[in-house]
Amino acid sequence: MDMDGKIMGARRQQALGMDKLMRLFLRSNNLTARLNTQRVFDAWDEVSGVRDYTLNKFYRDGKLFVTVSSSMVRSHLEFQKPSIVEAINDFLSKDSLFDSECSLVGFVKELIIK
Repeated sequence: MDMDGKIMGARRQQALGMDKLMRLFLRSNNLTARLNTQRVFDAWDEVSGVRDYTLNKFYRDGKLFVTVSSSMVRSHLEFQKPSIVEAINDFLSKDSLFDSECSLVGFVKELIIK
């Protein structure tokens, strides 16, 4: 390296943080939607408190579909749907791996419990 910041004939670029590098890597390899979907599922598990009763999770077009094994749990969750959606989105907004700019998988708009 010489005095004016050149390394082997190439000019030194502005350094990028690891978070930006990770986003670029995920976007360039088309992994953002899959990772966002997994982050939504993880947010459900953390926020809902019913991970043990959850049988299946599916996400499409802003809707999170969740199947639970207990009718009592389902009934209890029905009354809390707006606050659960808000808590999930809050959880996602704080998640450094969640890419809110992804057009395929974004924040949860509706929760459907089966």
